[in-house]
Amino acid sequence: MPTDVVMPQMGESIFEGTITKWLKKAGDTVQKDEPLFEISTDKVDAEIPSPVAGVLSEIKIQEGATVGINTVVAVVTESGEEQGPGVRVQGSAVAVPAPIMAQAKAGPVLGGTLPGGTEVVMPQMGESIFEGTITKWLKKAGDTVHKDEPLFEISTDKVDAEIPSPIAGVLTEIRVLEGATVEINTVVAVIGGSDTGGGTDASTQAPAADAKALSTATPVAAATEDANEASEAGRVRSSPLVRRIARENNLDLGLVAGTGAGGRITKEDALKYLSEHGPGNAASVAAKPAPIGTAAASPVPSTLPGQVVPLSRMRAIIAERMVESVAISPHVYTVYKVDMTRIVRLRERERSRFEQKHGVKLTFMPFIAAAAIEALRRHPIVNASLVNGSIHYHQNIHLGIAVALEWGLIVPVVKRAETLTFVELARAMADLAERARTKKLKPEEATGSTFTLTNSGVFGGEFGTPIINQPESAILAIGGLKKEAVVMTDAEGNDTIAIRGMQSYCLGFDHRLIDGADGGKFMSLFKRTLDGWDREIG
Repeated sequence: MPTDVVMPQMGESIFEGTITKWLKKAGDTVQKDEPLFEISTDKVDAEIPSPVAGVLSEIKIQEGATVGINTVVAVVTESGEEQGPGVRVQGSAVAVPAPIMAQAKAGPVLGGTLPGGTEVVMPQMGESIFEGTITKWLKKAGDTVHKDEPLFEISTDKVDAEIPSPIAGVLTEIRVLEGATVEINTVVAVIGGSDTGGGTDASTQAPAADAKALSTATPVAAATEDANEASEAGRVRSSPLVRRIARENNLDLGLVAGTGAGGRITKEDALKYLSEHGPGNAASVAAKPAPIGTAAASPVPSTLPGQVVPLSRMRAIIAERMVESVAISPHVYTVYKVDMTRIVRLRERERSRFEQKHGVKLTFMPFIAAAAIEALRRHPIVNASLVNGSIHYHQNIHLGIAVALEWGLIVPVVKRAETLTFVELARAMADLAERARTKKLKPEEATGSTFTLTNSGVFGGEFGTPIINQPESAILAIGGLKKEAVVMTDAEGNDTIAIRGMQSYCLGFDHRLIDGADGGKFMSLFKRTLDGWDREIG
């Protein structure tokens, strides 16, 4: 029986791909998971395996063509039962083909096929994400929908995405309204139509979770129909994030020139337009001139004085986590001042050579991270967690790096940081921070940290008193680096005053697990490592 092969999603911010090479030709026999074709996106090149064993009966998209995710690119004919195009029956569950499942589970999701229609469920956008908020329905009840046509938009604490329709038919029922937050696999809609009718054995239906009561839903910013969703020539090509920026700034995306593949409007396109013209440029509003002196890269305010704006999903989750952490852990703080002069001079001397040789800028963060890792290795209690009344000493150091975003805060994680060289650490931290700011992190890259660094001094502050990122037991806040007059004592005990580069660091720790002596020992070693830096940087 025929199985559709679709263009997979290779990341939460990637919405299309180019077929660069077919590894099989029409008529060839293929094995399950055997490489079928190669694709290229703006971030990755990859081989895509066949979801089933059979014969490649049809190639629908030729080499060199760029298509949206979930577009059917080929058909493989196999023997066995079939639920519908692109879906195979395995035991008692409906299974999505491998090219879809291999990604962040962001493709079309079937909850089960019933005589009255096909249920559409809230998809799981990553292994650590268990619920999502429907921010906007792109169709209304009674509308005809095509297979893979965008059906609704969702937001989680990590991902914003459009969810396509799994089949063609009529949207007969919307069960979860905009603004509601529901668990994964909750039935959110039903699609009816001739190609979703009866005749399906009930044993092949995947169980669907009961929907949460809407009274417990977490509201998000209300989305309204406006000029951002379509133009006279057709739908504007843009991501949910771009459309959200447009909604919040009353911007008509039809006025923005897209520089992405196929004319897609990118986040950078929208922000550049707003920086040049200012918000309030929808078709119904007169355009405002850009403020004098506005920088092209400056963040654009999305609210105005007097507005009441609901918490975004990410902001709401951050609020919950912070309250939980303060309630769980008795926080204690200790502040140490570190002489960074040696590192400052080393960085100034080596920064150009380092970047040319390794392709990454030499910042202060890998020095700080390396010193923290050394202190964590020597004092593992600071890298431990208290779980069910027992101390769990983690085998590895998974270093969280708090990154401030325009829309909230995220903590990407350098996994097994103790195994990395200085150069590898610098590359990993720069890469994660950049992808966090551009919403290109994989969900699993923002979970599992055992200790966190947060740079509260980046805005000039002396030091911060951070809240512990549960279930960790400690967090280190980095203060501002400033020149100060310092009393220096030589080997003979003579005192002099010198100008030094000084930086304050604040360790926040859980007093249930870590005593003041443990915190002091950790910070003393951390300070000595930075004060007397004598390591090769590559």
